[in-house]
Amino acid sequence: MIERSLRISSLFGAACVAAALALPLDPARAAGCPGNPDALGTSRTLVVDPLEHPRIGTMQYPETLPLRDHEVVLTFDDGPLPRESNQILDILAKDCVKATFFVVGRMAKTFPDGVRKLRDAGHTIGTHSQNHPLSFNRMTVEQAQQEVDQGIASTLAALGGDRAALSPFFRIPGLLRAEAVEGYLASRGIQTWSADFPADDWRHVSPDTVFHLAMSRLAAKGKGILLLHDIQPRTVAALPRILQALKAGGYKIVHVVAATPNLPKTPTTPQEWRLHPAPETVARVRWPKVPRFVFANEQMLPVPEIADIGLDRGRLLPGSVPIRSSRLARDQVPTPQRSPWPRQTSIESPDNLIALPVPSASLFAIPERSTPAIRAMVPVKADRAARQAPRLVRNVSERSTSIDIGAAARPIAGSVGIAPEGLQRGPLDTGSRPRPLNH
Repeated sequence: MIERSLRISSLFGAACVAAALALPLDPARAAGCPGNPDALGTSRTLVVDPLEHPRIGTMQYPETLPLRDHEVVLTFDDGPLPRESNQILDILAKDCVKATFFVVGRMAKTFPDGVRKLRDAGHTIGTHSQNHPLSFNRMTVEQAQQEVDQGIASTLAALGGDRAALSPFFRIPGLLRAEAVEGYLASRGIQTWSADFPADDWRHVSPDTVFHLAMSRLAAKGKGILLLHDIQPRTVAALPRILQALKAGGYKIVHVVAATPNLPKTPTTPQEWRLHPAPETVARVRWPKVPRFVFANEQMLPVPEIADIGLDRGRLLPGSVPIRSSRLARDQVPTPQRSPWPRQTSIESPDNLIALPVPSASLFAIPERSTPAIRAMVPVKADRAARQAPRLVRNVSERSTSIDIGAAARPIAGSVGIAPEGLQRGPLDTGSRPRPLNH
């Protein structure tokens, strides 16, 4: 699917280049770039007021720059890095294109000449924090404030303290926005920049992929802010093709600067700060407000009677009170009335009422299960019973079990007696036959 989209984008780019060759050159734009009559150039400069529009870029915010159709703003992050950033500056200078660079404070401190080159070339310089941490969405306000302020201080130091060369523009690293950070930037009059579409040049992709992503996403939106990075070799390789395709497709470059007391903002309307504002002929998503009507006659109509709709008032609710349908006079307070629904009423007993007898309690008695008396035959041996403590004895020869009944009784916890108190002692001689108990 991706390869198919890339082939389609390639055909689209080739068609745009062919169409551009057949179009006449723009004399005004060509004249503004000496030595390159085919240069893309910069069509106009847009002056914005950060206080009126503190957040821009539809990737994260509802508003973006007030661009016309087929207008593009080029932005570059993370520089300066001499080897790549200098090549980016040379490519833009060849086509007389102005862009906006968001500088990292640590890079500006290491390579201050790169920041001064941006100023000397006429580009807009914003800031991109001090150390480019990808944690702005988790930082406290104090931590974010330190990153923002140090980045501005390092960039100003690289510019030799030239505050006029530094614009109040800031892009959060990784676009990891947070309300507290945006609030702090707005309190300082700094405009937070997102983007309208990226080219994914920070990923490990080829320059051809960077080119096709930039052009296909621009074609989908028609205009907007393009996010690039001036420290990537793949961006250096893709940028000439991007500029060529922009010119072939009829796109125009817009240079954005901040308003100053000596440079007023560009007049715009709130509708223009939307990427694709809805025309007045298109229905809105929200419901319109209900208008306040003015009635010429406020005469109240009479309430219809139940008889007017063909119902019998007497049979409408049997056994209930009639519904009060009379109108109240002006300033009259309605009084509570009984519910029209039927209520429970007492029923008079007839004279021939038959009284049934009350059931006896014995009908509900549950008889307990009785246990029959246990009759036991206990053979004993006299000689063993006389010299041993009471215990269970097993006679192997006779294969019978006997209990010494002459010993004192030892109750067992939880046991129940199975014989009456008059249990008799067995015979002393072993030869006598056992006799039954309880007799």
